[in-house]
Amino acid sequence: MAWHCSGSTNHEMITKLREAKILTTDRAEAAMIAVDRAKYCHESDPYLDRPRRIGYNVTISAPHMHAHALSILSDQLFDGAKALDIGSGSGYLSACMAFMVGPRGKVIGVEHIPELKDISEKNVQEDCSHFLKDGRLKFVVADGRLGYPDDGPYNAIHVGAAAEKLPEQLFDQLCPGGRLVCPVVAIEGFQRFQDLLQVDKNPDGTIKTEKLMQVSYVPLTDPNTQLRDSNV
Repeated sequence: MAWHCSGSTNHEMITKLREAKILTTDRAEAAMIAVDRAKYCHESDPYLDRPRRIGYNVTISAPHMHAHALSILSDQLFDGAKALDIGSGSGYLSACMAFMVGPRGKVIGVEHIPELKDISEKNVQEDCSHFLKDGRLKFVVADGRLGYPDDGPYNAIHVGAAAEKLPEQLFDQLCPGGRLVCPVVAIEGFQRFQDLLQVDKNPDGTIKTEKLMQVSYVPLTDPNTQLRDSNV
């Protein structure tokens, strides 16, 4: 169903995502309306429901995955919340999160490739420059596998690349009541795949993990491995 959510405009794409019950909250829908995917995906047909290359061996995820992430994290992306977007790439999802947390909130987009950080900032500057001016959105160069404790703890953490195992450092950076969404590599027999995991931190600090669906993301790794064989 998800792959049938392409549109010729941002509005048409969002309408199909809502009709397919992938985009499930009004607040997530409002964010995707406010943040135009075409400003972050510079290939032709930016509203196709598929991942698109943005250079440096990374992609901007398919719209249905962004819709899933924003819907799953909607309760944690409340007005004034703090959020962390690891592997911010094009800056699109970070901008959607910044719309949802409002001017009293804070979103940190993390990239370990300086050029990708620059791309994120340029895209947001051209689409929603006030997110940068009012301080609700900031991009940093750091190792996302370690999170970004300087601005934590966070109500919502999104990881946009597949980890070999859940980065436990991120648990400490979640607020009680916070939620982490992360694709993680799984192996059954000779089969290797990825599960999208939802991790909730209970008020008493205990952790609950739930498998949501199988997905396909680029790996969460170090810069040298990521850039290997890259033609930029």
